[in-house]
Amino acid sequence: MNKKRHNIFAVVLAAGASKRFGSNKQVSTLGGETLVQRAANTARKVCGEKTFLVTGHEWWKVVNAAGADRPFFIVNEKHRQGMGASIAMAARACRSRADAMLLLLCDQPLISAAHLQALIDTWSGDDHEIVASSYDATTGPPVLFPKATFGDLAQLTGDQGARTVLHDSRFAVRTYPLEDAATDIDTITDLDVLRDAAAFPQ
Repeated sequence: MNKKRHNIFAVVLAAGASKRFGSNKQVSTLGGETLVQRAANTARKVCGEKTFLVTGHEWWKVVNAAGADRPFFIVNEKHRQGMGASIAMAARACRSRADAMLLLLCDQPLISAAHLQALIDTWSGDDHEIVASSYDATTGPPVLFPKATFGDLAQLTGDQGARTVLHDSRFAVRTYPLEDAATDIDTITDLDVLRDAAAFPQ
């Protein structure tokens, strides 16, 4: 099946308050880019102008940190409710235009455009098939959600993200092995470790 026929939007979640980090981690720099800029640029390499940010906490800082070529953004005024509220807003924004939504986070800096493209290529095009990344004996983001999931995603709240949809028996979940997704930034120490890693891609 020709994946180019599908209208796929990339959504970068960048609304959280980064409580464990101690400040807004989305605007922190790594490899010459802010985390939000890195994620947005990676997404745009795959989905082009069909990329947008979901912002919330200190949204103006996050938008500015996304760089001069920042994508379209929306502000989640309910970001304190947790990631679920941001995913719900993204689903509502996509449901009338997209065949699928590629959801990624700002704090997984090792994710590349090739990784995102691999998730898209793994998708059969079935409207009830989710493609999730597989790492550390679990499944999680980045995740491709087809249009049939949007209604359920639009109802999410709280900090559980999209786990309920991932475990819903109505949907088949295919996985793509992506160990680089296991590297995420929750604390300043996590960021410092990556900054000190000689192998970190600049």
